[in-house]
Parts: sequence; C-alpha cells; structure tokens
Amino acid sequence: MTKVLSLLIMACLFFSCKGQEPQTKESKPYEIVKTESEWKSQLTEMQFYVLRKEGTERPYTSEYNDNHEKGTYVCAACQNPLYESEHKFNSGTGWPSFDRAIKGNIRIDVDYKLGYGRRELECNRCGGHLGHVFNDGPKASTGQRHCINGVSLEFKKTQE
Repeated sequence: MTKVLSLLIMACLFFSCKGQEPQTKESKPYEIVKTESEWKSQLTEMQFYVLRKEGTERPYTSEYNDNHEKGTYVCAACQNPLYESEHKFNSGTGWPSFDRAIKGNIRIDVDYKLGYGRRELECNRCGGHLGHVFNDGPKASTGQRHCINGVSLEFKKTQE
C-alpha cells in the first residue's frame, strides 16, 4: 500500500511539474513583430484572442469550416500563405482541417496548457497561434490533422 501511495504521489508531482515547463520556442525571431496595442488595432477582438492570446474559437463557427472553393488560406494577421484548399478535408470536428501546411510557413511548438504536451501550430512569419496538429488525419495522405481556428485565417480564392 505504501508503494502504491508513493507512486501516486510521484506521478502527481511529475504531471504538475510538466505543466510548468517552458515552451520550446525556436530561437529564430519572427519576421513581423508588433506591440500588443498594434495587434489589437489591426485585428478583431476574436482574432486577437486566438492569434495573440492562443485562444480557441467555438467549433462550427468558422465560415471556412464548410468552404469548398479553390484557393489559399493565409494568416489573418500577416497574410502569410499557410494552407492550400486541396489539402483541406472534413474532419467532423467543427474546425477547418488540413492534412499539411505550405512547407516552411508554419512552426510547430509544444503547448502544455492542458497538463500534457500538444503540438501547437504557429504562423512562421508573425507567431500567430493557429491551432494544433494531431495524428488522426487521412491515412491515405500524411495521417495528420491540422485543426485550425478559422478566425486565424483569410481565404484567397484562386482566380480562374
């Protein structure tokens, strides 16, 4: 009984400390750096909450969740091209989902806010929070699901 109790205490300590670990931000600075007040004046309240404060929009609220037009999804804060429409799929989660990003335009960091590590997606140009990446995407392609807050995106339709 003492061993079980000791293991339980050690596990609790481990997981409570894990949430306090610093995030592993890359040393390369972002190309676009602005003050909080500059971002607030440029973005809507919801965009600021998601992109700059790492918030999450409610599921099924994004106009892009059911968008099937051809084009490119760009960062709403800095216009960095992030996702091509051909890599978008319906994940059934209520958020726009993609199986891959445009190479080199996204950073992946580790987020411990829920007490365990999740892979967080950020715009590589301005550092805006986009969403998270999971390994439950289409197995026929990358197997990844980039679960993106639609409010962090703008859509640029392909000119035909």
